[in-house]
Amino acid sequence: MTPSQLPPPPQRVRIPAPAPAPDPGALGRRTRHAALGCGWLATRALMLHLLAGDRLGVGGVAGEVSVLYRRWYEELSAGTFPFGDPTWQYPPGAGAVILTPALFPFLTFFQAFTALTLACDALIALLLARAGSRPGGSGAGGWLWVGGLPLLLHVPYGRYDVEVTALAVGALLSLRRRPGLGGALAGLGALVKVWPMLALIGAPPGRTTRRALLGALGAAAALLAVLALAFSHTLDFARQQGGRGIQIESLAGTALQLAHLIAGRPGRVVHQYGAMEFTGRYVSALAALSLALTGLACCWLLFWRLRARRWTVAVPLDAALCAVLLFTVTSRVISPQYLVWLLGLAAVCLTSRRTTQRPVAQLLLPAAALSALAFPCLYAEVMAGTPLGTAIMTARNTLLLTATLLSCRRLWTGSVCDSNTAPKSSPSWGPLPGS
Repeated sequence: MTPSQLPPPPQRVRIPAPAPAPDPGALGRRTRHAALGCGWLATRALMLHLLAGDRLGVGGVAGEVSVLYRRWYEELSAGTFPFGDPTWQYPPGAGAVILTPALFPFLTFFQAFTALTLACDALIALLLARAGSRPGGSGAGGWLWVGGLPLLLHVPYGRYDVEVTALAVGALLSLRRRPGLGGALAGLGALVKVWPMLALIGAPPGRTTRRALLGALGAAAALLAVLALAFSHTLDFARQQGGRGIQIESLAGTALQLAHLIAGRPGRVVHQYGAMEFTGRYVSALAALSLALTGLACCWLLFWRLRARRWTVAVPLDAALCAVLLFTVTSRVISPQYLVWLLGLAAVCLTSRRTTQRPVAQLLLPAAALSALAFPCLYAEVMAGTPLGTAIMTARNTLLLTATLLSCRRLWTGSVCDSNTAPKSSPSWGPLPGS
């Protein structure tokens, strides 16, 4: 047989590779994130509508931004912090937040400030959703923030506490992988409104705590130095703290309201230091007692840290919520926006399946709703000390006190044990794969 008569060689038949099967986990995550995003858009549209109208109850929520913050902005733009102003009670980092609307010269001050607050709100939701998607995470945190913040109506958008909460949330979620960054964010937050520094109370002992503290001190010192060089009267805010009395929405204020209601003698309420406060008999004693209780809360937190033995991934998150709750209920002042902090920290806790604070977070939701009912809806009743106003504040503060005690108990039982049976540092706190 000649070569021309040989049969042709067999040709290779390429069989196409089967298409990869869709990942049901990734598809589920995308669906959940899309639902969370739709919920955020719907609830935030409602909050913005309420802010634009600002007609609920006593109103005046938007005036905090358009009047007070605007006045501070003009003073800061002139190179000086508010001097001799009893309403300026915030660390100098707050001035940097008040000045941020200058980045949007094409908007009015109110529009720029609202846009910044909305962006920080969206950032918090995004961070919580990403944290909940990690191994061992839970999407409950994102839903708590998206669904819980609107319970405060439009109050969060009339204050700058969403911006502060964003720093604290970022600090807690960065602490495990990048303790230096987490500490820096906490330090910046502390220079804006003090309490974010409590985010570091639960950092595991050792290198993590050292790096976090160094980051916090470095960031706070750098920002303070810049502000001190650029502005005058940087530390004048400290003069406005010592003379504060008892705000009517605090636990001590509720005690005075109940006493006045039972005794049939209305308490004297005046507007001072930017809030409605009690004056007169027993106020100084209760203010001193509140400060003493804050000191005791600090001592308990330090004692807990010395006794803690189980350092799981959830302990830093749980400890931060517990610490802020303690300092909230013992404070002479509880403003409605304090619930923004607590909801943000509770949402961070719920991003971990190992959190001990789930019942605490559930208590904070009705507390937030009652806070909005008290202000702005029925604030006239609260100021007048009527049975209705007193009942609302008593119910809200009872929930906060219950949440605080429950938080302390669950944090203790979840992290403190016999040193002979548990290691000082649990292997569950460690670098993530690929980090």
